[in-house]
Amino acid sequence: MVDFSFAAASTQTPVDLLPFHEWDSSDGTLWMQFFRTETGYLLRFPDMADFQVSADGLSVVCAPVPGVPDGTHEHLYLNQVLPLALSKLGKLVFHASAVEVGDVAVAFVAESGRGKSTLAASFATDGFRFLTDDGLALEACGDKYQVMPSHPSIRLWKDSQEAIVATDAMTAPPLPFTSKVRFLASSGLAFCEQSRPLQRVYFLGDGSASTVTFQRMRAAEALVEWVKHSFLLDVEEKPLLASHFDQAAKLANQPIYYRLDYPRRFEELARVRQAIVDHALNED
Repeated sequence: MVDFSFAAASTQTPVDLLPFHEWDSSDGTLWMQFFRTETGYLLRFPDMADFQVSADGLSVVCAPVPGVPDGTHEHLYLNQVLPLALSKLGKLVFHASAVEVGDVAVAFVAESGRGKSTLAASFATDGFRFLTDDGLALEACGDKYQVMPSHPSIRLWKDSQEAIVATDAMTAPPLPFTSKVRFLASSGLAFCEQSRPLQRVYFLGDGSASTVTFQRMRAAEALVEWVKHSFLLDVEEKPLLASHFDQAAKLANQPIYYRLDYPRRFEELARVRQAIVDHALNED
């Protein structure tokens, strides 16, 4: 759907425009800048790569910075740029992970650091296939929604790696901007290549709960959360924003939303998984 290609490696030159949007890393450093150009958009990852996105979102060209390790640009494209380009095409894409439970999908939505990747990896190493680590793409199918599979890898911090993933698991090359390791799908980290109907969405709490807790959410609450966790290429394009809000509101009207909290201890994960499976498959 989106055509991706590479231009020659080149040093980043100053842009004679002010960015209309910026993303910061969790430590407060500048992560990405959004610029409008005559042909579309420039997404700049300082000292790593520039991505030129066409105005219609159908084409992305990457200009790597010389000396940046191989694999970095593909990672940035798959995990950051592609979801943004898809949003320009009117697709629903969110910061969330998802796993297959039975023949349906369960999604986990949260800010970075609240455990959505750890949950997905925990399920995937216990025989439940994962659909996405981040970049949850949804397609409307009648009055329901399908979760579309994304890149077959999961990124984990060291403590989650040591607690969940086998020591001989396949990994992608290390990235210069993070100590997270990207684990590739394998027999020990099961990946689902088919779309699955969305059965439950869990918005993760901060881990202060002493046991596994589920709290049903109203549509208005779900809508606020979906908007907060949306990938959007142009946050100032009013027609696109209006369309996205309408789609998100329709999605929020599904009776599938819960706040989920649980103790953030690795020894509790088996119990947490079972509670989620029992809850997700309960047709209440």
